Amino acid sequence: MSANGGTKAIVAALLANVGIAVTKFIAFLLSGSSSMLAEAVHSVADSGNQGLLLLGGKRAKRAATPEHPFGYGRERYIYAFIVSIVLFSIGGLFALYEAYHKWHDPHGIDSWQWLPVTVLVVAIVMESFSFRTAIKESNHIRGNQSWVRFIRRAKAPELPVVLLEDFGALIGLVFALFGVTMTLITGNGEWDAAGTAMIGILLVVIAVVLAIETKSLLLGEGAEASELAAIERAVTDGPEVERIIHMKTLYLGPEELMVAAKIAVPKWENAHDLARGINAVEARIRAAVPIARVIYLEPDVYSVAAAKAGTGAAADTAVPQPEDASGEAAGRPGG
Repeated sequence: MSANGGTKAIVAALLANVGIAVTKFIAFLLSGSSSMLAEAVHSVADSGNQGLLLLGGKRAKRAATPEHPFGYGRERYIYAFIVSIVLFSIGGLFALYEAYHKWHDPHGIDSWQWLPVTVLVVAIVMESFSFRTAIKESNHIRGNQSWVRFIRRAKAPELPVVLLEDFGALIGLVFALFGVTMTLITGNGEWDAAGTAMIGILLVVIAVVLAIETKSLLLGEGAEASELAAIERAVTDGPEVERIIHMKTLYLGPEELMVAAKIAVPKWENAHDLARGINAVEARIRAAVPIARVIYLEPDVYSVAAAKAGTGAAADTAVPQPEDASGEAAGRPGG
């Protein structure tokens, strides 16, 4: 699903950015516009980022090993985090440095005055096609979510990264066009520096957003509320389980979810029937949430005493106590 769509969006963005970077560098060399240089470096950074995302997707497909028994799915998160660092350092900080330099040594655009504007307009058109591809591929998995929620909650990092990069590229091109146009109109190079500074600030903000979101994925996120509800229904929708004592989920990668649960089971005659019941529960979980590929179910007997011990380790390790007819644990004072 998201892997194929993400790859298509990445390739579209990569092709667009390589072509745009070349034309921007040519325009900078001929015109001397700092906005053009900042945008050229921005396109180079974006091209490198898309290469990193493709590399991360390829490396994440490696089979599990004894050293990494849960596979390499999270490698996609690592490369997405590296992208945020590259965008911040190469794209944002360079643009801010170039703006500072140009502000202290402002000069107009004296030669090839029409070229920067032409290049920027063409780049906006090309970047729009890349952005359109990213939107189209994202809509396949976004559902009814808002764009903000999709970017914040998506488990596959590629599409949110490309969306933010393409959006930033389009806004950056508008800033560059503003700076270049005002410089041509007024002959004052400070407008070019201002456009460059706006590009730098924009890239730094986007890089920070990407870093925050990918950091959350690297730390480990659990299943969405809808996925949790589906898993809970699958576990309890049968005679094999009386209730869920506690359950934890973790994304091992964008398309692989681990489910670990301690479940209260009724009395079984033998271990064979118990194992068969657990297998049935696992099958229901996988049918309800197909990405739940790693499932660990621990059968137990529900205890009121353990439940009253609270959540966390105390509840998990509390020793079951016999109960009297009133449902209270034996040996506990009344009242």
